[in-house]
Amino acid sequence: MKNSLYKLFVAFGFLATGISACNSDNKTTATSDSLNMDSTVTKSLKPAGPPPEWGKTIRPEMQALIEKLTSYGDKPLETLNAVDARKNHTPTDAVMDLVKLNNITIPEAKVDTVGKDINVNGGKIHLRIYTPKTGSGPFPLIVYYHGGGFVIANLDVYNASAQGLAEQVGAVVISVAYRLAPENKFPTAHNDAFAAYEWAVKNASNLKADPAKIAVVGESAGGNLAANVSIEARDKHIMIPVHQVLVYPIAQSNMNTESYKLYTDAKPLNKAMMGWFTEKYLTTMIEAQNPKISLVNANLKGLPPTTVITAEIDPLHDDGVMLANKLSDAGVTVNSRNYEGVTHEFFGMSILVPEAKAAQAYAADQLKAAFK
Repeated sequence: MKNSLYKLFVAFGFLATGISACNSDNKTTATSDSLNMDSTVTKSLKPAGPPPEWGKTIRPEMQALIEKLTSYGDKPLETLNAVDARKNHTPTDAVMDLVKLNNITIPEAKVDTVGKDINVNGGKIHLRIYTPKTGSGPFPLIVYYHGGGFVIANLDVYNASAQGLAEQVGAVVISVAYRLAPENKFPTAHNDAFAAYEWAVKNASNLKADPAKIAVVGESAGGNLAANVSIEARDKHIMIPVHQVLVYPIAQSNMNTESYKLYTDAKPLNKAMMGWFTEKYLTTMIEAQNPKISLVNANLKGLPPTTVITAEIDPLHDDGVMLANKLSDAGVTVNSRNYEGVTHEFFGMSILVPEAKAAQAYAADQLKAAFK
């Protein structure tokens, strides 16, 4: 991530409030007809060509972003080693470039940020802490885990999600830079994720946060980590999060689900990439059956109320659905919502993609209700 992009992320917030998603029970699909879209942002964001074969239902704004990402000409991630893969452009790069090209004003940040290194077993990890600029607290606290298949990405790439939640919920958000594979194999990221949560519980009051109001949120691999944090908190008898938001989580190891078949060649995430991530994080493929990876095989009883967000055009769509069903079967209160016409990684694109704006508002509403 270029330094200039990082400065933009820290200086400005992606999230523009304006779509208020209603709470929904069980499984609900959000379509463009149900979204009160603000066309002032997206009128000029039009795709150059026809929808891709793998995503005939893709929304125009989402397609324009995918076209921009494709235009960089990066080599397929699954053909690279991890070090080179991390040099590829990200969906966040495409968002920022389209923001500049379309002269879109980025809202001023409503949070301050500070970095913090903490000790974990075998090393240190970095946290980025977002604190609301207004209000004296104590604020609710969210521990956030970014995506990237346990191998790529960082706090900058997922800044928009973490900052957006902090601003919409009015919460302190701790974004966790867990150690990445293949340099750090399974279960390092999982151990780091829980260590960060333990640190958050112990240090909440020092962060102007309420230690009785802590939630976890994660995207993709981070969604898997967030759920595992809740499980480990339950098993170790420390404070369980009051809520968890799991955004297109990795929840099982079968890559022959219907969504994997439908979106084998999708972008920015495809089936080959998921195989590459798995190979990089795990020491042996037998570990793919471990309940920490295949959450659908885990003991899910006694977990906090859960919000599951999925994207239609995503190999991991069915992972989210399966996990929501398993959680519900285990007696967990589950609210879920699917967003049509968008791909994996859409959640942090709220400045350009109306469905992302709605999804962040929905997640924020769920969290605010839990914190009450």
